[in-house]
Amino acid sequence: MRQAAPMGFPWLDLPDEFGQLGWPTLEQSVRDGIRILLSTRPGEQLMRPDFGGGLDRLLHEPNTLTTRRRIRDLVQDALTRWERRILLDAVEVWEVPGAPSQLRVEIQYRLAFNGSPGRLNVNVQLEGGA
Repeated sequence: MRQAAPMGFPWLDLPDEFGQLGWPTLEQSVRDGIRILLSTRPGEQLMRPDFGGGLDRLLHEPNTLTTRRRIRDLVQDALTRWERRILLDAVEVWEVPGAPSQLRVEIQYRLAFNGSPGRLNVNVQLEGGA
């Protein structure tokens, strides 16, 4: 019977055969941070009651130009306020063809550390159709 590898707390990777930990790159850490920020509701995180994207407030809205603009503004505001590792270049919110209750948020940024460009697409599911 094969024994499972032990897990560290708080669920960190174990060192590899060279003794190195698998830390994420800056690029991956920023992408993960953006996803966490946008999926967190304000008031959900302890000690930072304003942290979050606030997108949950629009999930029951119809897929209209006004809703897409509000989502764009919420994303821009949240990233500008909470993700200091990036310089935000553009946020665009697009309809997904054939899926009236879905939106695609395209985020273009540069890393503040070295100016290298980054791009992230996030899908948002709305309950209201157009």
